[in-house]
Amino acid sequence: MSNEGKVALVTGGARGIGAAIAAKLAALGHPVVVADVLEEREATAEAIRAAGGKARAIALDVADDAAVAALPAALGDWWGQLGVLVNNAGISPKGPDGRRRPIREMPAEEWRRVLAVNLTGAFLVSQACIPPLRARGWGRIIMLTSQAARAKSQIAGAHYTAAKSGLMGFARSLATELGPDGITVNSIAPGRIDTPMARGAAAGANDAFAANIPLGRLGTPGDVAEVAAFLASEAAGYLTGATIDVGGGSYMP
Repeated sequence: MSNEGKVALVTGGARGIGAAIAAKLAALGHPVVVADVLEEREATAEAIRAAGGKARAIALDVADDAAVAALPAALGDWWGQLGVLVNNAGISPKGPDGRRRPIREMPAEEWRRVLAVNLTGAFLVSQACIPPLRARGWGRIIMLTSQAARAKSQIAGAHYTAAKSGLMGFARSLATELGPDGITVNSIAPGRIDTPMARGAAAGANDAFAANIPLGRLGTPGDVAEVAAFLASEAAGYLTGATIDVGGGSYMP
């Protein structure tokens, strides 16, 4: 079945995992909306178009209620064709030394901002996208959470792990609610992925992490994008409320 009429909205789509997912979905025929606060969103959308795909870039702060409410206007004629939502937007602030900030030293405002982007943002965007997905009787919602929420993390801060843990619970609640409407909701929990965010960690942190991964390397954004493409497909029609780990074996429940 063609994906041409299934618009995919990817938040945090300007770079890293989000950009890889946007490019993969576009290569599979989905018109893609690259939504991000970063100006790199324009270059990402242009690269998709240069490769023969369809893409638009929009500025979007997922934690801004008004910006999310304006999504129908921002997408224009694509809004009614929405079929896939990828909630990928996220931030992971570190201390001045590139290491996670201890809870005892964490500013309350930093905590609130991370929860606003990583968790509340997914709620706001998902809520806004439910009407067009329900109207077509088909949809895919994909949450990008983290293995940091599955086990202890020596790199991610408490605000990040709390938000990503909440995102998995939110996904299960949403999957239960939207199942009767033909909409699946699943989570991807990446392990350590070689992204601009990961490269901001303290010196040596990524090498130490890779040494303990059974597959012997950090993941790539493309590794995650392949799983997202499956979850967005017709083939994943009987999979909902699940969390898929993409970490090279770094977490085995």
